[in-house]
Amino acid sequence: MRVIAGKFKGRRLVSFDASHLRPTTDRVKGSIFNKLAADIEGSRVLDLFSGTGSLAIEALSRGALEVTLVEKNPKSLRILRQNLSALKIDSGVRIESFDVFQFLGRYEGSAFDIILVDPPFTQELADEVLKSLAKSKVLASGTILAIEAGRHEKLAESYPPLELKDRRDYGDKSVSFFTCP
Repeated sequence: MRVIAGKFKGRRLVSFDASHLRPTTDRVKGSIFNKLAADIEGSRVLDLFSGTGSLAIEALSRGALEVTLVEKNPKSLRILRQNLSALKIDSGVRIESFDVFQFLGRYEGSAFDIILVDPPFTQELADEVLKSLAKSKVLASGTILAIEAGRHEKLAESYPPLELKDRRDYGDKSVSFFTCP
C-alpha cells in the first residue's frame, strides 16, 4: 500500500491482514482521487471507516486542508497513527475513535467538502451508512461523497439530499459518487 500522488507520492504505508480490512487498491484509489481532483485542494475531508488512513493520507498528499478520520478498531487506530507519524503528518488531522454511526448521529461541527466512506466489506453497510449520512450534519450544499461497496450491495439512486452522480465497478467492488446539491 502506498501514496499514489501528491507531496507524499510513492511513500509506503503500514498495512496489516485482518478479516475486517480490505485495503483500497491503487487502481480504485486513483480513480476516486482523479474524480475528486478539481475539488480536493483546500478541502475539509471526512474519512469514515478509516482503517489504516490510506484515503485520508492520499487526500492530504493531494492538497486537502484538513482531514477527520473516524475509526473504532484499536489495531486500525494504531496502524493509522503509525502511518501519520512515519509521514510526519501532525497538523490538519483529527482522529475520532468512535463507531461511525455514533459519530454521524452526534456530529455538530461544520459540514465537510468531501466525504470518503469505505465500510468493512464483510458487513455490507453501504446502504445503512448512506441513510445515516443523509440525516447527519456532516453534509452541506456542495458536499461530494465517494463510497466503496460490494458490487452487488443494494444502493439507492438517492438518499435525500444526496443524489447519485456516478458509479464505477472494479471487480467485486464498486465506487459510487454522490453530491449534495
